Amino acid sequence: MWTFIFRRIIQTIPVLIGVSIITFLLLYYLPADPARMYAGPSATVETVQRIRHQLGLDQPLWIQYTTYIGHALQGDLGFSYRKQTAVTDLLLSRIPYTFALTLAGIFVELLIGLPVGIISAVARGKLADRIGTIISLIGISAPPFWMGLLFLYWFGFLIPIFPLGGADSATSIILPALTAGLGGAAWYARMMRSSMLDILSTDYVRTARAKGLPYTMAILRHALPNALNPIITMAGMDIPWFIGGVVIVERVFNWPGVGRMAVEAIETVDIPLILGTVIFTALLVVVSSILIDVVQAIVDPRIRHSRS
Repeated sequence: MWTFIFRRIIQTIPVLIGVSIITFLLLYYLPADPARMYAGPSATVETVQRIRHQLGLDQPLWIQYTTYIGHALQGDLGFSYRKQTAVTDLLLSRIPYTFALTLAGIFVELLIGLPVGIISAVARGKLADRIGTIISLIGISAPPFWMGLLFLYWFGFLIPIFPLGGADSATSIILPALTAGLGGAAWYARMMRSSMLDILSTDYVRTARAKGLPYTMAILRHALPNALNPIITMAGMDIPWFIGGVVIVERVFNWPGVGRMAVEAIETVDIPLILGTVIFTALLVVVSSILIDVVQAIVDPRIRHSRS
């Protein structure tokens, strides 16, 4: 097991290096001048040049990159131009909100997707199955920003049940979680339906029914536990996806997470904050992926042997 974990950690190093190089190159060739934006539109050329020198932006690219990576390995991700705060401190203050939204979104996915999938499988070909299919198609097709705006208009403005944004109360997370989780709930519903149909046609379920076990008990005791195996794997894979993919939801609902801060950094060409956010998010995704692989390897030893 330790060999498996060590191998997975080694495999992530090139990923993080590649992410840092690509991000650094893209930011280096931006048409915007961060020194000019930092100095302000009315600053003189001499002031801009002085600021560029102070920020190290007049040095060759490879020196800027190696200097940044050297500091990053020590936990120093730079200093935000706009917020005048250490990037590491900014990220640590925002990541709890992103984690909370991630867990809430996964909870919504499971809460809605699993029952819809089970009902669709049990009522295969009937009205309930068709309704479940339509709901799943809508959830998969609807863009998150569109659903978020609708939720804000319906339940924040027309019927003011929930706040219009921010994270000032416990109910503030409900609409963002619904927006983030509905698309995934549709996928879970389709996967659960397919998995349940496969299990319901197996011999041991038919044998349990032939012995007089009620249909509901046969589903709960025999079919459901086995149908949940691929769902557990998919739920684990959703964690890194949510960490890096809730940018739009955070922006729509003014949720103070890492994604919203990244968008603000891009708008102001705050290069240290952009770099730090991308590298920090990539690190979280990589660590989450390793943890998921380890859990899967513990549950199913064939995984670690097949990758050895």
